[in-house]
Amino acid sequence: MGMSAGGSQGGPKSEINVTPLVDVVLVLLIIFMVVTPMLQRGKSVTLPKAAKVEEDKGGTNDPDPIILSVTMDKKMFVEQDEFDAAGLEAKLKDTLSYLPNKKILLKGDSALTVGDVRQVMEVTRKAKAKKIFLGVEELKN
Repeated sequence: MGMSAGGSQGGPKSEINVTPLVDVVLVLLIIFMVVTPMLQRGKSVTLPKAAKVEEDKGGTNDPDPIILSVTMDKKMFVEQDEFDAAGLEAKLKDTLSYLPNKKILLKGDSALTVGDVRQVMEVTRKAKAKKIFLGVEELKN
């Protein structure tokens, strides 16, 4: 392979070299494929739909909420870790002991009954949670 220094060869090339562009696009694609699943916190559940969604009026200095998910088969998760009722209460008590104003976002599957969600809320109340928010999906008109 030789390298031309210009001169009698006819001047600069006007062709576009797409190889670096393809390399950059493939690297970006891989980065997005790896990062996208990490953006969703908690277990994946089908959220109930609501016509009107109340916005959180908390300030920007509020800490991230604890994501509490309840799946269709009534399994409870804090982030990605599964707990039974006693374990969930212990985990929440431990977390809320040093962060007492931490919010809890309860994501209950739409297939659950109100009683199922109420039982989980009762566990959070026993753990001395002060702020519990229900996760819903806004209906689009």
